[in-house]
Amino acid sequence: MTYARHKLSDNLETLPRMPSWVTSGRTEPPEDVAFLSGAALGHLHLVLGRGEVPQALLRERLALLAAEACVAFSGRSERAGELRDAVHLLRPGDLPGPAGDTYLAWRRAVERPVSIKALGRALPTLEPGQIAAWLDAGKGAPVTRAAMALEAVLREAPRAEEAALILADAALAQTLGWDHVVPLLAAGLKRADLRKQGVDLKLACHRALVSSAAEAVRLSTDLARRAAHLKAVAPKLRAKGAGDAVEMFLTCDAVAPSALPLPDRAARRLCDRLVDLGAVRELTGRDTFRLYGV
Repeated sequence: MTYARHKLSDNLETLPRMPSWVTSGRTEPPEDVAFLSGAALGHLHLVLGRGEVPQALLRERLALLAAEACVAFSGRSERAGELRDAVHLLRPGDLPGPAGDTYLAWRRAVERPVSIKALGRALPTLEPGQIAAWLDAGKGAPVTRAAMALEAVLREAPRAEEAALILADAALAQTLGWDHVVPLLAAGLKRADLRKQGVDLKLACHRALVSSAAEAVRLSTDLARRAAHLKAVAPKLRAKGAGDAVEMFLTCDAVAPSALPLPDRAARRLCDRLVDLGAVRELTGRDTFRLYGV
């Protein structure tokens, strides 16, 4: 076990770190900002190819950040904890509310490989033909295509920030050759950026991607470490269904005990055991209606 733990630690140490010069924060000429965003995306591309990074979990955590940003763009005050509650504590027949709908859209956007059908699940009010047209609104390099998709949506539907940002990230993913949407732009852009057009919007997207790609790399390293620890302690879990429960924690941002494939009491005990082992965290700080995550 000690050898295995050291080997896991060694593997995580090989995850490449974002060079400090990429995120120096200096104000740069437009061509330099474009170079830095390309470097940041190239570095993230390497990290996303690493097997030790829990990809589905990373996308879910980034989807939460994107949803939080979109909710703020709409003038609402819900933060990450409230978005989790709105989705994970839903009872049959309940509606998630506007903020919860935004979070659900982002979760669905990252769930399946990029396609018109998958994006239609995330944006059910849009026709497939409209999604395809907006997705293909731009040509050229990845950030240029993403910015043009963003601008095309907001030109025709100025209040559709959520759809615009999902489709912009989808265009970015397709151009970079990524199978899934990786939410990046929403968390990096400012509300005022969404009113920009042309070269100004493209520059804003470049700036946003420098910071958001760096955050995605940092989060990848953190989640890889946490996932490795959860896998290491999994053999200690004797509850029937514990293996399936561990897989849920490795793919979902947050899990309610009632969602686990165990009886209620056994599920709560398993969550408490994983917290004691330092493998998962209780995310709400409450005594009841708790949520857990890596």
